[in-house]
Amino acid sequence: MKRRLRLLALLLALSLLCGCWDNKELDEYGYVQAIAIDMINDTQIEITTHFYNPSSKMEMGNVGGTAPKGINIVTSGETFFDAMREIPAKFGRKAKWDHMRVILLGEKLAKSLNIREVLDFFSRDHEPRGTILPIITQNSAGSYLDIKPFIEQTIGQQFKRMELSGTQYSAETSSIPLYQLAIQLSSPSKTSTIPYLHIDGTEPKAIISGVALIRDGKMVGILKEQDTEAFMMLTDKYKSGVLEFPCINNVHHRIQDKESLEVLSFNSRLRPSIQGDAVHISADVAIEGTIGELRCSHLKTSKDVEHFEEAITQQVEKQIQHLLTLLQKKKLDMLGIGNQIYRRNPKLWRQLEPTWDDLLAESKFELHVDVSVLSTGMNAGTLFGTKEK
Repeated sequence: MKRRLRLLALLLALSLLCGCWDNKELDEYGYVQAIAIDMINDTQIEITTHFYNPSSKMEMGNVGGTAPKGINIVTSGETFFDAMREIPAKFGRKAKWDHMRVILLGEKLAKSLNIREVLDFFSRDHEPRGTILPIITQNSAGSYLDIKPFIEQTIGQQFKRMELSGTQYSAETSSIPLYQLAIQLSSPSKTSTIPYLHIDGTEPKAIISGVALIRDGKMVGILKEQDTEAFMMLTDKYKSGVLEFPCINNVHHRIQDKESLEVLSFNSRLRPSIQGDAVHISADVAIEGTIGELRCSHLKTSKDVEHFEEAITQQVEKQIQHLLTLLQKKKLDMLGIGNQIYRRNPKLWRQLEPTWDDLLAESKFELHVDVSVLSTGMNAGTLFGTKEK
């Protein structure tokens, strides 16, 4: 009798368990790797959604070849949701957004519309992750998703790796995830930078270098590679890279008369202060590295090394000063000076905010650069194949 009661209780418990009433099959979804958003006219946007293709079937007419791992579906509408609703009708699957790598924004759209409105869906919906990387493209964004990846399976993953590696190893761009972009755009300075994707040369090969300047949600300019490197220095985002500088006493000003330092350690600090009605900013930069290339210097004594370090210091100061002049001329607080003042003294910031652009344009920078050469990279301070005397 007890055995029957136990069996009955077990059957009743099993009847309360959930079944597969809400199951979703894999073939119901298309997994998005990247998306490109362009502006068609004043009322409509066009989105190109790049899906991962799990199929390994051979392409028709391509013996021995396999189908591409990326599939582009183009839709349009007055809003992002409007354009997104067309995807199932054209693709036969519902878009799944939680594996997306990058968001490409066309240059025309970034200059005309507030990108806060364009990116609102990706922060509001539960599927997209805050680590997605936004990128602004030269001209229209959609065409970049037609480019074949070099080594990654999809061009979305390829662009992600290009942005992260360019930030980490060469400081030619500045990587920023979606959540951090939202923080910067809502900061007191209301400025941010987004990596810039453009065509390199005449061939359809893309490169991520430089950054687009964003103020109050709209693109207002571009920093090229050299200025981006200086920007990374002043914002203490510089991880590693190579500094090039002209040879000492380079009277011919030849391009090949340049030497280089591989940066191993980098630290910088900005300290703003308000003195009366003027803004003073102190910038301290410390660089340590090893010699990457010698072409005309001979580092035999400590005096030679000091002259060598001074040449690097002058080049870095010149590069940083060029960036500062550019930002002051455009009245752009891309370095987040206003953010620092706000964090330290919100009341003071409220007083400065109405005229902040003009105050920033007239601010005084005091720059200190310290360069240390740790090693020549080999047990010689002379040019390769040159005998020491």
